[in-house]
Amino acid sequence: MHPMVKPALRRGWRDLNTVQFGMAPAHAMVLSPVDTATGSFLTLLDGTRGLPLLRDEGRRMGLPDGHVDGLVERLSRAGLLDDATGGGPAADALRGRPAVLDRLRPDAASLSLVAPDPGDAMRRLAARHALRVQVRGVGRVGAVLATALAGAGVGRVDVQDGGCVEPWDVAPGGLPVESVGERRDEAARRAVRRAAPGRPPRHGGARSASGHDDPGLSLVIVAPRDGLAVHAPDPAAFEPLIHSGTPHLFAGVVEGTGVVGPLVLPGETACVGCLDRGRTDRDPAWPRLLAQWRSGRPRQVPACDLTLAATVAGLAAGHALAFLDGGLPSSAGTRWEVSVPGFDWHARPVWQHPACPCGPGEKGKGEQTSEDEGPHETMAGQQPHAARLSGTWRAHV
Repeated sequence: MHPMVKPALRRGWRDLNTVQFGMAPAHAMVLSPVDTATGSFLTLLDGTRGLPLLRDEGRRMGLPDGHVDGLVERLSRAGLLDDATGGGPAADALRGRPAVLDRLRPDAASLSLVAPDPGDAMRRLAARHALRVQVRGVGRVGAVLATALAGAGVGRVDVQDGGCVEPWDVAPGGLPVESVGERRDEAARRAVRRAAPGRPPRHGGARSASGHDDPGLSLVIVAPRDGLAVHAPDPAAFEPLIHSGTPHLFAGVVEGTGVVGPLVLPGETACVGCLDRGRTDRDPAWPRLLAQWRSGRPRQVPACDLTLAATVAGLAAGHALAFLDGGLPSSAGTRWEVSVPGFDWHARPVWQHPACPCGPGEKGKGEQTSEDEGPHETMAGQQPHAARLSGTWRAHV
């Protein structure tokens, strides 16, 4: 082990005996009491020395026997210590590719803030290389989202979409202006390859020989260019993902509103069938409206504010990475919505519906079956069922 104080946290002395690690309240910690000699020794915890050498340095600085090991243990329990050589074989392989690792160093530093054990941040970062994510829809939201995942180290990001790139599909970080007129999926795949630190090989879609959804997918992200398809997803279209147990996350823009979620964990959280049934329960006119919207001719150019699309893509990518890294983001069982011009995010719980055959509905009988989505209604203080998950989906990597 080569201990190092997590470099993502800036250090400052509150007084002569108290040191603060980190500036932002979310991850800052205070360590006290710290004597002068121990404070000087902290500068040696930079990942360049193993424990035997650190013990020798401690003795030369006048620290008593056992003090170095005790300090290392104390910092490790507090989640302030990392291991410059930890993370296992996959992390070692990543360190052997310095050009790739240099691209990912900011991501590794960020992961160290949420990965408490020494070496765990590099383990999680290296594990991303073995993951496969499919993004369905590569317009202003989907293309940016796909390149963000590839740039963050996800080893394979498959994209699926039809047609050709239109001028209004172009977005910074997504499809470039040079791709207008090209096949949308091919242009998006090139953008993903350019964004990836290791330039992954060319590949096609993620379908098995039988044509069914590939069970090897870690996550499917549904980012349709049609706003209606994210505002009111067709439950029948996602039954294969439910049956195969494939987690899937929805993201997109409808008119002036951005949507991230729900993240559907089959058998654990509400699905889009629950969403549809809950809306019908709340509003008897919902099926009639939906039939009209789906049968009507869509506008040629949908409303999709560029900054709103970037906001949605960024949040969706963050929720996807949190899940892929083994966590449970707040989009599980929840839709996050944001609208122009205020850009204030609101959580809309998606409740498990007792009539839905997806699995959670049977366990959710007797629970709340409505969704916080009415134009003049709120459900303040209530939490989606996903927040009470036992942890089955947490150990994903």
